[in-house]
Amino acid sequence: MLLWALGLSACGGGGGYGGGNGPPPPPPPPLTGGLDARPQNISCVAPDRSQGGALVAVGDAFPNLPAITDPTKVLVEPVADPRWFVLRKSGQLVVFDPDNANSTTNYLTITVNSSGEGGLLGMAFHPDYPAVPEIFLSYTRNHTGPPMRTVISRFILDSIVSPGAGTVREDVLVVNQDFNNHNGGDIAFGADRLLYIGLGDGGGANDPNNRGQDTRHLLGSFLRIDVVGPGAGNPYDIPADNQFFDNDKCGPGLNASDCPEIYAWGMRNPWRWSFDPPTGDLWAADVGQDAWEEIDRIELAGNYGWRCREGAHNFNTNGCGGSTIDPVAEYSHSAGNFSITGGYVYRGTAIAGLVGRYVFADFGSGRIWALQSDGQGGYTLEELVNTSTAPSSFGVDQAGELYFTAFFTGRIMQLVASGGGGQDPIPDLLSDSGCVDPGNTAQAYAGLVPYDINAPFWSDGAVKERFIGLPDGTTMSIDADDDWVFPPGTVLVKNFRLNGQLIETRHLMRHPDGAWAGYTYEWNAAQTEATRVRGGKVMPIDGQDWIFPDEAECLQCHTSVAGQALGLETSQLNRDFTYPSTGRTHNQLETLNEVMMFASPLAGTPATLPSMPDPADTDADTGERARAYLHTNCSQCHQPGGPTPVDIDFRYTTLLANTNSCDAAPQAGDLGLVNPRIIVPGAASRSVMVARVNRRDSQGMPPLASSIVDADGVALLSDWINGLTGCN
Repeated sequence: MLLWALGLSACGGGGGYGGGNGPPPPPPPPLTGGLDARPQNISCVAPDRSQGGALVAVGDAFPNLPAITDPTKVLVEPVADPRWFVLRKSGQLVVFDPDNANSTTNYLTITVNSSGEGGLLGMAFHPDYPAVPEIFLSYTRNHTGPPMRTVISRFILDSIVSPGAGTVREDVLVVNQDFNNHNGGDIAFGADRLLYIGLGDGGGANDPNNRGQDTRHLLGSFLRIDVVGPGAGNPYDIPADNQFFDNDKCGPGLNASDCPEIYAWGMRNPWRWSFDPPTGDLWAADVGQDAWEEIDRIELAGNYGWRCREGAHNFNTNGCGGSTIDPVAEYSHSAGNFSITGGYVYRGTAIAGLVGRYVFADFGSGRIWALQSDGQGGYTLEELVNTSTAPSSFGVDQAGELYFTAFFTGRIMQLVASGGGGQDPIPDLLSDSGCVDPGNTAQAYAGLVPYDINAPFWSDGAVKERFIGLPDGTTMSIDADDDWVFPPGTVLVKNFRLNGQLIETRHLMRHPDGAWAGYTYEWNAAQTEATRVRGGKVMPIDGQDWIFPDEAECLQCHTSVAGQALGLETSQLNRDFTYPSTGRTHNQLETLNEVMMFASPLAGTPATLPSMPDPADTDADTGERARAYLHTNCSQCHQPGGPTPVDIDFRYTTLLANTNSCDAAPQAGDLGLVNPRIIVPGAASRSVMVARVNRRDSQGMPPLASSIVDADGVALLSDWINGLTGCN
């Protein structure tokens, strides 16, 4: 009745646009932006995250055990019903019952110098324990002259259950330590019943006295001595097949002759090492200097290169000669690692895929790896698990299962079979990702929206192409910090080219559960396919070392505090861009707004919205360019709430006086500069910030994914700082 009264028919044919009595609606006005329409994206959409498939996981082995502060080593007593022994850096040796692990008992306390890397560092049970109630400890203690000494002591226990006042200490060997780092400290008995001792080079930057190559020192070496056979009053004998057997025993400092105690040399700091009982092989992890961590298989009379070599690379060849032994495997600091912790060859049964493989970790990053044979006598590294711990030592139980001490939490963790094996939804081939043209893998999928930014991140000279993959029916928003917020399912794609050749493609995804994750692909030489990289790698490309990041590292830069999608913010995309699909050049903000990619209209015109300059634009203000450079390359970590321990804010919008950097004392080392500050107005040469950008070692910035200094960036920052007259 209502339809009839209005002169309309429920079946059409009357008035309105659907009938034949009126004119058709006018066509929408033509788009004036860079795109004709928002592209349809049906294939480049983030899948669910992997639910497992890793070989191992880690768990707290003794969740009811109180935390053990600063653990440096864990051992299992060599008896039928063993207790577990844990060394603390501060000089305490504690024990606990693994079957009732809810408390620890103090077993022995010694006085140590625990400064720096010193403290209670190593322990070994006598080969005939408990019949011979002796343990050996390695530790550092105060000394006059050099500030500390490494001491190897024999403790003759009056009771193996609870040592008392009748326990006797006998010092076996002492070594001067001029510095409180690179002290090594691990000890163990081999199958030959001889005591092996690992010592670092004695510290100091870059081994200035080349002690690693000077066999008149005990430092920088593996020692091998007989502490079982000597008679009373003789702390040790020299094995007859040691390289310098005929020479006099060495004292704690520089000696007149090569030291007969030395088994092998050329070590920088063999912090943790172990024997593989079935083979007798001695596996050592030698902590690197600026760039490389290494794994060695130690042989009698072997020279392992330091300081002539760092890993398999020349370091300082002055005064070097003779052959050296390269590591069996190495990894670089470029991926956020910086201090290797040696482990064991796995001989347990719970993780079948690990049997016979050497397992180790990095103290800095928390990653745990296993060596994998490459089938040609060498090894590749397989990342097993990326933990949030700082593994300071590994240990094995009587069944051969692996454990490690988490230094900062004081927990004993266990490696266990993950129970994984589930399918990983992230494809191994880029052509299967849905983010490339089905007919040409080297071309982006048509459903992606290309974009560019004002101030690009330094990527070792690579040219980058960027794309947004926004799922159909979704939009993005802009938060109060100018960061763009993306819906679940989003894929952000970045291609890297060197000399016009595709070398890497990265995907930053927001999975359906809202979590972000990064994945990376390496292109083949024919430019026809790219293969997923797991665990990171470094490849020589066009005369430079190109770093493919470990997938776990992506979120170390793509921080939550910076909005995760780093370059996608209003001030970065407020610029013109030429869209390949239309050939039109237009402001990106207006274009994206016009094709309805934002949840709400823009708050103003591009002229009224924030923007930052290109650091390479010499027509722009030098200070604005420098601040844009710092914003892109540094502020993802250096801002309030960021993941660094220093209180610096390098966001573009923060006033220089409020960055906590101008005329501020360095918070993480002075790098040897004279009267340094983080930023010294008028003096870039005294500015720690510039010095960090101008290096690519463990002190360099950025700390990840770069092997080449950005010379133009250093010049820009230097020009800006040299032109400052104050902090306002």
